[in-house]
Amino acid sequence: MKKLSIIRKMTNAITVIGYCLLVIGTVACEDMLDSDSSRQVFDPSLDQKTDSVFYALGILQGMQQLADQYAFQGEMQGDLVETTTYTDNNLRQLANFSATTENKYDSAYVYYRVINNCNYYIAHRDTTLRTGATYVTMKEYVAVKAIRAWAYMQLARIYQKVPFYTVPLTQISQIDDANFPELDMAGIVSQLTPDLEQYSHAYNPNLTTDYNQTPTFGNVAPSSILPQYLFIPVDVVLGDLYLETGNYDKAARHYISYLTDATTENHSAFMQTYTRNQRRASFGDDELPGNWNAQRNGQLQNSSLWSSIFTSSAGLDYITYIPLAESKLEGVASEIPLAYGYDYYANSSSYVDEIQITPSNDYLKLTNSSDFCYVTTATTEVSLDISSAKLGDTRYKSIIREDEDDETNETKVWITKNTTPKVVLYRRSTVYLHLAEALNRLGMYDAAFAILKDGINKYLVIEEGGAQYIKPETRLALTTTYPLLSDDNISKFSNDENCFGIHTHGGGYTRDYTGSTYQPGLSPYQCDTIIGLKLAELAANGYAVGTTKQDSINAMEDLICDEMALELSFEGCRWYDLKRIATHKNQAGLYGSNFGSLWLSRKLAYKNPAKDLADPNNWYLPFK
Repeated sequence: MKKLSIIRKMTNAITVIGYCLLVIGTVACEDMLDSDSSRQVFDPSLDQKTDSVFYALGILQGMQQLADQYAFQGEMQGDLVETTTYTDNNLRQLANFSATTENKYDSAYVYYRVINNCNYYIAHRDTTLRTGATYVTMKEYVAVKAIRAWAYMQLARIYQKVPFYTVPLTQISQIDDANFPELDMAGIVSQLTPDLEQYSHAYNPNLTTDYNQTPTFGNVAPSSILPQYLFIPVDVVLGDLYLETGNYDKAARHYISYLTDATTENHSAFMQTYTRNQRRASFGDDELPGNWNAQRNGQLQNSSLWSSIFTSSAGLDYITYIPLAESKLEGVASEIPLAYGYDYYANSSSYVDEIQITPSNDYLKLTNSSDFCYVTTATTEVSLDISSAKLGDTRYKSIIREDEDDETNETKVWITKNTTPKVVLYRRSTVYLHLAEALNRLGMYDAAFAILKDGINKYLVIEEGGAQYIKPETRLALTTTYPLLSDDNISKFSNDENCFGIHTHGGGYTRDYTGSTYQPGLSPYQCDTIIGLKLAELAANGYAVGTTKQDSINAMEDLICDEMALELSFEGCRWYDLKRIATHKNQAGLYGSNFGSLWLSRKLAYKNPAKDLADPNNWYLPFK
């Protein structure tokens, strides 16, 4: 009955469709997703070409309402954060798994509100409207279907089984008379993916270029909203839906479709590294290796500084994000910056002492114990020499601000990733890491490692003079079955200097090439070595680790999970990644059918959770 009452509210959300479609309570109509429409349309026909932009923006306003909940659930339940004495009780309950239906950040309604308005749009949108040979409404039509699929995926991630419907609910009688099936993730995927498949390769709408309709953002320049990143590419959603259910073949194919459709150059060309002197000055590292070349190993050629992803207004690595208001008077504001200790909405934005979310000790151990690869003094004009030392991954140090209290000797840590009002759903790095996860489970752990080490580039498929850790069968697959580097696509990744593995972002010189020269074994970051360290770690924890391919796949999955922590930390997706990986470990059956559950439970033991997380049924929130 509770689930029925939640859905009953949906009729309220669809009464007014248009400019003020999803604005609730005290939210002003003159907000950041203003479409310059003054219409408030009741039971609209959606038969005009210009309707699409107004209704799509209305649905995006619904996404704003769920943004904080998505990020807080995804981060507080993960293993990268800890609470403090200042933590809001709603966040504390999420962190220790004691949340009830009274929790502020537990609401299925915010997702169903989006779904119901998507259903209405899909049911009533006239997709035959054309300008010349162009079907002018199809981009928005497909984008809305992708948003609906993403919202249902999130509901299944959060609640396990949820009521499913695709008809618009506009009358209470429709709810009272209906018998909606309750579907889990597999059921939702089976219902939605057959329809979505026909839209693979579709491009997102850009409200600025397609309709000359730029959403306003309070008193901020419209360019800061980046309207091309307001929607979710259908191939990315399909990839995630299939990855959630263990269909690694289809997941990989759709991630590759996105990357090869949208890519003109490798999109992970970021590096947060420093010269020897810069590192000493920036990080306070006093004991640096004596053979570190003082003149080398700054930011690599053609790379952007990794931390600039989160501070630049140019988008850089973004695929999709939810923008929130820059003023509480101008739309839906976010509580995320304040939770991380930054009062964005103060008259003069500033850091505050009442930090509610801080990095966990396990996360700090991971980042501080990581090897950093650097150029040595043995380097000459014609050849590089690379070594490594446990100096830590530079990504963490680049996204924090520290201050030590002289009286208490307490060090306060502010995470600067979350000092702006936006919630990132997808970056290209996210897609690469999810692709690595899929390729690994398909048996190509060498290709998965390449995404971390070298990036996607031609050297992976060159038999002589290329990456020797890539197996012949993997080379063949990358040019045929999973055609990242097929004859049609290889040119999209041909700029050698712009090819960066994800681990290069903060791990230093991990790749084996410079310019047009590939030197196998150049970097200490090598496939057999790094996977071997993970296997040894598992063995030390009491597992009967063997030398089979499945052992290597499991170890590689742990490496990917670690890389997700280093790359995507504090972005609101950690809990969803952990649950998915734990489920796949259970399904694989290696080291026991509940290995994944125990793996997850150990990662979160430091929280003293109120529930036994070795039981997958306790991974879900009560439906509210």
